[in-house]
Amino acid sequence: MTPGLIALVVALACALAGGVLWRRSNGRIRDVGRPVRGPGRQQETMPPAAAQDSDVPGWRLTSAELGGALGERATLVQFSSAFCAPCRATRRILTDVANMVEGVEYVEVDAETHLDLVRRLNVLRTPTVLVTDGSGRIVKRASGQPRKPDVIAAVGRAVGEINPTYLTGNEGSDSGARPA
Repeated sequence: MTPGLIALVVALACALAGGVLWRRSNGRIRDVGRPVRGPGRQQETMPPAAAQDSDVPGWRLTSAELGGALGERATLVQFSSAFCAPCRATRRILTDVANMVEGVEYVEVDAETHLDLVRRLNVLRTPTVLVTDGSGRIVKRASGQPRKPDVIAAVGRAVGEINPTYLTGNEGSDSGARPA
């Protein structure tokens, strides 16, 4: 094998591994406060849960910041931009989930016009979805287009109960859940 062919194979293997890792993390809803670890560093993307319970500025959202009313039980916040194709599909998913659960609101925030909020919340791409509890405290987060069953489960955890329709399945929904 020539050195050029070896370099090509190594580059393709690295690109494939990177693509697989990106695909697995895209749209995954995760808890906030999880440390981001890298070579020689450890930083918090959001404060730990104990710090979130206090009134740490920046980790609790208000209706004035979002430009829409917070839900009494939970709020689904989507950061999007004008030319974001996955943002349209994410909007449909979040709207459906908000309509399924009483007391849950959906708010879409234009990332380009709310740059201060984008920077404060470390929003690096669109769509980014935040799930807040009834007081506006951020409890879940996803970068990329989340799956509908994952959003339903995140809302269930944010409001303190799991949606029985999600667990047993509903043939009339497109949630992806299987009938029991």
